[in-house]
Amino acid sequence: MNLQQLEYVVAVDSYRHFGKAAEKCHVTQPTLSLMVRKLEDELGVRIFQRTDKPVVPTAIGSEVIEQARRALSEIAQISQVVAHRKGEIKGNLRLGIIPTLAPYLLPLFLQRFIMNYERVRTSVTEMITEEIIDGLKKGKLDAGLLVTPLDERGIRELPLFHEEFVAYVSGQDQVFKKRVLAPEDIDANKLWLLEEGHCFRSQILNLCKLRRASELDKHFGYEAGSIETLKKMVEWNEGITILPELALLHLSKDDLQMVRRFKAPAPVREVSLVTHKDFGQQHLMGILTKEILDVIPSRMKNVGRRKVIQVRPGR
Repeated sequence: MNLQQLEYVVAVDSYRHFGKAAEKCHVTQPTLSLMVRKLEDELGVRIFQRTDKPVVPTAIGSEVIEQARRALSEIAQISQVVAHRKGEIKGNLRLGIIPTLAPYLLPLFLQRFIMNYERVRTSVTEMITEEIIDGLKKGKLDAGLLVTPLDERGIRELPLFHEEFVAYVSGQDQVFKKRVLAPEDIDANKLWLLEEGHCFRSQILNLCKLRRASELDKHFGYEAGSIETLKKMVEWNEGITILPELALLHLSKDDLQMVRRFKAPAPVREVSLVTHKDFGQQHLMGILTKEILDVIPSRMKNVGRRKVIQVRPGR
């Protein structure tokens, strides 16, 4: 057994395809397949069920792969420990971030992080929550920025701040006259929502006490892929949508006139930095955490009288 074989089985598990795994490992498929087969022969078990498409691990194979990931993570820490002792910050950072957070949080810290830590190779991808969790578990991502709590086995959560929900209300809507809203003030049939799959949508359904979107008695249904689209629908038509607090930093004075806050305790979402429980680059995560918290308004780091809106199970 050697590290190369462990890297190959992890790659096959990540991509569920021998050809794609070989391409990512920069070897031919026959070479990768042979090395995986030799490891299986040495262990006396089959790690992958090759008759299935895509390729899936056997029951015992899943345990072998989990140990392989852990071993590779620990090995990778050797160079990190040395670099840390030398005062160097370097390595790779593959970061996933949910779409309802990316356009508002990334511009605040990312450019400064890249400039301050030029030896850290950083890549960022927008993904929904399920994709980030899957990426962390399969070793395709190092960390994620998303909404918690997840209560997901094998995932470590580090809460960063609480972001308040606010209503964005058309001037034609009846509740526009109110300065402060309660969730029950919102007419669900005038509420613009994100499409299925976004945890933000799930939280809004919880905030407005709706079990599912089909309860809305609309003769026209529209579900957007971004919060910015929802904003435009309210501005150009009528109705209400819900915005995260960081979105307010980008609004004009006129747009801010359409914002209505909720009564205390203010509803919020908990934003966290998450990693796999076996991820070892905690020093780098500490630096990333500091860079983010340095640009977050202090009021968002102080929970106060606020109520965290839960994400629906499975979202």
